[in-house]
Amino acid sequence: MKRTILLTLALTMALAVTGCGSNGNTSSQNSSGSGSDTTSQSQSSASGSQTAGEVMSYEEYMAADLDSQVTVETYVQAKQSWWEDKATLYTQDQDGAYFIYDAACSQELYDQLTPGTKIQVTGYKTEWSGEVEIIDASIQIVEGGDTFVAEPLDVTELLGADTLIDHQNQLVSFKGLTVEPSQDASGNEAAFLYSWDGSGTDGDDLYFNASYNGETYTFTVESYLCDNTTDVYAAVKALEIGQTIDMEGFLYWYEGVNPHITSVTVAQ
Repeated sequence: MKRTILLTLALTMALAVTGCGSNGNTSSQNSSGSGSDTTSQSQSSASGSQTAGEVMSYEEYMAADLDSQVTVETYVQAKQSWWEDKATLYTQDQDGAYFIYDAACSQELYDQLTPGTKIQVTGYKTEWSGEVEIIDASIQIVEGGDTFVAEPLDVTELLGADTLIDHQNQLVSFKGLTVEPSQDASGNEAAFLYSWDGSGTDGDDLYFNASYNGETYTFTVESYLCDNTTDVYAAVKALEIGQTIDMEGFLYWYEGVNPHITSVTVAQ
């Protein structure tokens, strides 16, 4: 489910209860160890308000308290969205992954964030419905930094295991899953749904179920990451119940594992 929809509903309810409005301008978004490298101030995000601390390793980041300020160096893997100088990114290094939500980012900087680009991120570690992420962040490209594009990690055998969350937000793969029926808004069985409850239309997120070893899991094509012009969107729309599929995507979390899928292949 899109987080901005939930936040908008919560805000509407709060305003209805208090009977007050806001005098300020508001905006909404369409979504949800280096040492030797130097970070370019000219490539900094539009905010510039964050003061970077010591760069953390992935282990140090995971050990940091929620709501504490963190600074990490990581590599862009994919860009989910940009809206009103705010960017949402999937990033990863050789040790783990970081989901960057709603970071201050100019259009010029966003255009430079190609896969593999090394960036320094300073923001606040938080958790939303099980998803650990960095919010209220500033972004800088690391000048002279190396590049890194992750290979998908096969986590098929970790489905249902407590250790799956250790790979949260990483680029992963699933192999040999079976497409299971979902129930649409009319109560009919379908291989996929537009939106989480089947109430959407073409262009919305796609939700579908697939099983492995007798357990069924829900997967999502996040429309801001892969819209209805992409191969994966078309592939999911063509799925049939009972087909065996292989998938790749980012190991996102929402009330449990809810991968954001970027590739689907029907097994021959």
